[in-house]
Amino acid sequence: MTSETNPDTPAATVFNVPNQLTAARFVLAILVFVLIVCQQYLAGMIVFIVAASTDWIDGYWARRFNQVTKLGRMFDPFVDKIIICGTFILLGAAPDSGIAAWMAVVVVGRELLVTALRSFIEESGGDFSANMAGKLKMVFQCAAVVVSLWVLETGPAQAAAWLQWTLVGLVWLAVLSTIQSGLGYVWASAKFFRA
Repeated sequence: MTSETNPDTPAATVFNVPNQLTAARFVLAILVFVLIVCQQYLAGMIVFIVAASTDWIDGYWARRFNQVTKLGRMFDPFVDKIIICGTFILLGAAPDSGIAAWMAVVVVGRELLVTALRSFIEESGGDFSANMAGKLKMVFQCAAVVVSLWVLETGPAQAAAWLQWTLVGLVWLAVLSTIQSGLGYVWASAKFFRA
């Protein structure tokens, strides 16, 4: 039997390994938020790295073992947005994080826009899967968060110059790639609507 007709196949199992990893990432995201609020930046950085790593693992596992589910396609990007948007918002409120409040607004605004476009297009029968620009954006955002937490843990006044310049570069790469990938999705959506 194919995976479409047999409910016992891995692809049809809702709470499979990729979805369990996504659920774990959601819990870890909440823990990251708590640690940032409590100014436990080193612990927050470690938990964030673990959480971000599960995003790559669950995607690889789902494709490698044919465990892609409708729940996973919805839940995985939702959790990604929760951890990135939430972390940027909290760091935007933290003095000397290197992330300004308006940058968090750009990140959140882009995610809301892309979510709305994806929902509309996929309901209309189109494909709105993540592209390479979106994946690179996620890499830059995660790197910016990690270095920001590292600087906060070290202490902005004590952080080495190279670390501070690395933070500035990564934050701007994150913001610019967020804008660029968002515009790419808008352009793809415009072509879909015209078609």
